[in-house]
Amino acid sequence: MLREETVFGPIHSRRLGSSLGINLLPRQGKICNFDCIYCECGWNKDGRDDKVLPTATQVRSALEDKLAACMLEGTPIDSITFSGDGEPTLNPEFPRIIDDTLQLRDAYYPNAKVSVLSNATRAHIPEVAAALKKVDNPILKIDAPTDELVARINHPAPGYSLSRVVEALRGFDGDFVLQTMFLRSPDFDSSSPEVLDGWIAIVRDLKPRRIMVYTIDRPTPATGLEKFTVEQMRALVQPLLDEGFKIDIKG
Repeated sequence: MLREETVFGPIHSRRLGSSLGINLLPRQGKICNFDCIYCECGWNKDGRDDKVLPTATQVRSALEDKLAACMLEGTPIDSITFSGDGEPTLNPEFPRIIDDTLQLRDAYYPNAKVSVLSNATRAHIPEVAAALKKVDNPILKIDAPTDELVARINHPAPGYSLSRVVEALRGFDGDFVLQTMFLRSPDFDSSSPEVLDGWIAIVRDLKPRRIMVYTIDRPTPATGLEKFTVEQMRALVQPLLDEGFKIDIKG
């Protein structure tokens, strides 16, 4: 399910409403430092033919054209969302693109939020962290509480360190949205004590202002995956709800 435009939509997002998407990665390929078993864009190996990244100038031009057209047509936009075919912060001009996007949002749709869906692997880089802290919704992913479990579900590039990610997210002082996929596979179960207890401990440590818990919604590259119901996920996160954490649960 590759996005073939730099700016696409708006589409209806179960988490963000009417969402105008921005893809900072190749238009006909996928670049990511994760290779998640559930990724709707498929395996990394199947999306390597196109390696051309859009420049900041190209992104600004495409976004301004789209915002002007949407405004003329009266199309609502709730969120301008960086959610392309892979990890958006891998684009070397990510910080500049965030600044441009905020300027254009203020000019065309001042009530829209700017959101970034990221796996947080580069949140320890100062300029990336600074850019993420500027947007309304830095939505940062932790699916599992140990490097070994992350390897099972996210297949990260060599050098990944969950402890480094957690330390970087501490620098947000809770002003971010934590995103977590709940699923079962032949060798991973989000509801097992080794996963759930460790994940809850990370949540209590980081104290994100909001948590997005969701499950499989579209075809996945790996087989044998099972989704959770909303009721099951609510039961799993009930201790955190009881403690006052704000949690959006999407089936």
